Amino acid sequence: MDVDGDGYKHEENSPEYDAQYEERDGSDPAAHGSEPVATTALSPPVQDSSAQTPAPVPEPKPESPYSPNYKPIYMLSGHSRSISSVKFSPDGKTLASCAADKTIKLWDADTGDIIHTFEGHTEGISDIAWSNNGDFLASASDDKTVRLWNMDTFEVVKVLQGHTNFVFCVNFSPTSTMLASGGFDETVRVWDVARGKTLKTLPAHSDPVTAVSFNHDGTLIGSCAMDGLIRIWDTESGQCLKTLADDDNPICSHIKFTPNSRFILASTQDSTIRLWNTQTSKCVKTYTGHTNRTYCIFADFAPGRKHIVSGSEDMKVYFWDLQTREIVQVLDGHRDVVIAVASHPTRRLIASAAMEKDLTIRLWADEPVEHA
Repeated sequence: MDVDGDGYKHEENSPEYDAQYEERDGSDPAAHGSEPVATTALSPPVQDSSAQTPAPVPEPKPESPYSPNYKPIYMLSGHSRSISSVKFSPDGKTLASCAADKTIKLWDADTGDIIHTFEGHTEGISDIAWSNNGDFLASASDDKTVRLWNMDTFEVVKVLQGHTNFVFCVNFSPTSTMLASGGFDETVRVWDVARGKTLKTLPAHSDPVTAVSFNHDGTLIGSCAMDGLIRIWDTESGQCLKTLADDDNPICSHIKFTPNSRFILASTQDSTIRLWNTQTSKCVKTYTGHTNRTYCIFADFAPGRKHIVSGSEDMKVYFWDLQTREIVQVLDGHRDVVIAVASHPTRRLIASAAMEKDLTIRLWADEPVEHA
């Protein structure tokens, strides 16, 4: 199974590149710089180099090019019930949010001003997703529908009906011609966006589906559920190609493909975020330190893709170094569970949103600290 995509360039500092070195911690020879080198049968004797020009010692490659130093810049208020999801538009100019108050709000990402409020769902909204061209927004609701909203007219253009219980998650395909949704009926539905009709219904899980995601070229769909399983589906045939599962099967809250689809970032309700290799079906990294045992909390790659960012039930936002797995920053300020986070597509900007006792969205901008 090819999940890598033709022509994808593996950048040295990308998550996909770094994750191939999951066991590298503490074993990088360059990290030991000036320590003496032991003579072995495979290495020449160490000679007195006092009369020789010493060979240049390669400088250790830093694990990350910068240390995150996010600071609050805006606090957005407007929702009257618990916020469930925040997503930046593909061009980064707009932030969308949805909540249990049955509304979707659009915010100016530069000024924090409210742009528009969408109304139409008859129950709370659990998730939203932008089409890749930014022309449409999809919303998943407890009223058992997915709605498509036109971003030019702010009108609803399609109401997708078919789920038999709450719709919990939604995502567009890369071409925006298809939509995947999942919910409490334990199915994943694949929709034809233009016709507003179901293309496939996948009997995906044995518990509510908590997240759906297309890979980089739309040939695969990933899903996860409260049954603790992550499943990878062939979009064309609807066949399940692979199942990823931890031994303890903690509830899986959220998944996200890396850009070349070789890895999946998964949040689970054992207060752990895992990075799975989709080719070997192995978990290659784990990130811990936050609290997540009750709610479906989002995780994302922070801007620059060198860090992981997630909300937490202790009312904080956590950043981990992707490679070392160390916590590198914790953001305080929210007054309830931070359920949702989103990374800006081009700038070092983070959005976070909290639940009922807070009801705010906060925007955080990075002010990197230069190290000598």
